Amino acid sequence: MTKRFEFSLQDALFIGLCATLLVALKGMLRLKLGISGHTMLLMSFMYLTCYGVVGRLGSITLCGTLAGLVAMALGVGKGGPMILLKFALPALAMDVALLLVMAWPLKWRFCVLVVSAAIAWAGKVWLTNMLAGMAIEVTLIKFAISVAQGTGFGLLGAALAFALAKRLQAHDLLKMNIKE
Repeated sequence: MTKRFEFSLQDALFIGLCATLLVALKGMLRLKLGISGHTMLLMSFMYLTCYGVVGRLGSITLCGTLAGLVAMALGVGKGGPMILLKFALPALAMDVALLLVMAWPLKWRFCVLVVSAAIAWAGKVWLTNMLAGMAIEVTLIKFAISVAQGTGFGLLGAALAFALAKRLQAHDLLKMNIKE
């Protein structure tokens, strides 16, 4: 028995739009703020908007993987093939966390998804630092700081995505019901 994730054409087009917009905005802005985690603002906003509109499990992972592939093809960012992990890992972490909090109200669901994405995003940085030979204590401190900053920016993106979801629901454009 096989279970397939079937998306309608409208859902697939919207997922592709979110992925392309994420890469295009990230490439256009090229913000060098010197603050770790500022990319989580745009990433969490686009992923959560994608999930809010499509409302299906797997939509975030598909959006993240598509964004990574588009970024690789266009050469946005640095890291070559590792750029795929930069987009896909947080998206996969969000979908896995979504399995645990599916029955929660959307606002709290978004918060848990952002924290899981920030941990996955900072995990890539932690692994890179460990492979570079940094001391374990230093890598753990840098990991904690990255998670905190990524969560802060991600929660801001989640607040924007929740406000957009409420606005879309007011016009009957969402498939899911937002519980306050």
